[in-house]
Amino acid sequence: MAETTSGNTTFDLIVIGGGPGGYVAAIRAAQLGFKVACVEKRKTLGGTCLNVGCIPSKALLDSSEHYHFAKTKLSKHGVMISDLKLDLAAMLKRKDAVVRQLTTGVAGLFKKNKIESFLGHGTLGEKEGAHYSVSVKPADGAALLKISAPRILLASGSEPAALPFLPFDGQTVISSTEALELTSVPKHLVVIGGGVIGLELGSVWLRLGAKVTVIEFQDRILPGMDKATAAELQKSLAKQGMEFRLSSKCLGAKKSGAITLVEAEDMANGNVKFGLECDVVLVATGRKPYTENLGVEKFGIEKDKLGRVIVDSHFQTKQAGIYAIGDIIAGPMLAHKAEEEGVACAEIMAGKHGHVNYDAIPGVVYTWPELASVGASEEDLKTKGIEYKAGSFPYMANGRAKAMDETEGFVKILADAKTDRILGAHIVGPRAAEQIAELTAYIEFAASAEDVARTCHAHPTLNETIKEAAMAVAKRQIHL
Repeated sequence: MAETTSGNTTFDLIVIGGGPGGYVAAIRAAQLGFKVACVEKRKTLGGTCLNVGCIPSKALLDSSEHYHFAKTKLSKHGVMISDLKLDLAAMLKRKDAVVRQLTTGVAGLFKKNKIESFLGHGTLGEKEGAHYSVSVKPADGAALLKISAPRILLASGSEPAALPFLPFDGQTVISSTEALELTSVPKHLVVIGGGVIGLELGSVWLRLGAKVTVIEFQDRILPGMDKATAAELQKSLAKQGMEFRLSSKCLGAKKSGAITLVEAEDMANGNVKFGLECDVVLVATGRKPYTENLGVEKFGIEKDKLGRVIVDSHFQTKQAGIYAIGDIIAGPMLAHKAEEEGVACAEIMAGKHGHVNYDAIPGVVYTWPELASVGASEEDLKTKGIEYKAGSFPYMANGRAKAMDETEGFVKILADAKTDRILGAHIVGPRAAEQIAELTAYIEFAASAEDVARTCHAHPTLNETIKEAAMAVAKRQIHL
């Protein structure tokens, strides 16, 4: 049943999609004085991120990390454990509780900001005067509702992309959604795709005892991210037991009883075909924008070749009053990117100067060690012909990392060869996800490597590697 608080049907803004982009945009618009409605097709707000994406996967990553740490590393710290056991049901229950707390929290924020939520599938209707109508079809089969507003914000997000020759069946061939719900640890999990989602979810089940093999079409994992940091992460994951078949093309899978045979070919070695027997196949080859049944076609709203809605610099489509943000427009499919766009779009609607700096959008892979980056990679700069200086510093030479017994990886900073302005930064190491925020701020404020080198960092901290990497740009690092 659609949820309303006042029975209103006319609003200043209707947001279609209650994920990070949509709900943040709705809240910011409400703060700016708009009467806002948000339509969400799930039973709870929060979109993919809170329900079946970022949050539940991180909950499982943390839980599996604790288990793996207790199993493999605690004894080094003088903490001895006997009869260690895995309670997967309890782990999944905790994950669900985290999700429930956060989705309930978003509903509370809507109430606080007087935003009305309608739970059901939203479709653009006709334009009636200055207003666009939106039909809401509740998931429970209740009567169709009709609401209207002069402004519509499309924030419908994305969904897992299936392979035409390897369709999802929800049990043997699964997407990231089902990978969060497995009730037993697979004996052998084959992951199709060496990107962020495949490596993260592969890490969860690897730590819990599964054999994990990653099949990646390209000759490296994490295509598009800094090559050196990706190679360092692969080395670390391989040390943990994750197997990689790079430059390999998946051809399909055949099921025989409880066993599934994944068929592939090694493109680096004469297209030799090989097979892998497993019990679960995780297809993690990417996501696609969710634009089905939104009704955009009736207004001639254009899409690119990837199915993403085309917008101008103010997030407006070619149809005045209809905007789009997040995974359904160009750019990285990241929750925080969608949030920034949601805030900027709401501010633009209110006549303010909303803006997103796409050069300062960090990306994180929550494996262990973690990988995080912001700005340009070395490959980007070489392709563009930009002269740069690079400085790096290993965690092996960092006191805090030594004390933690977490010394894998390094920090790398790329600076313009002439101006010394930081153009990119890349980390593979412990808690890289937290450390990248400092470097993102430096890029946002156009800092130079020298600025970072002159900034006092507390000792001992992992962030001292950032200061040392900045000094290494000028080849004057101290502790190496």
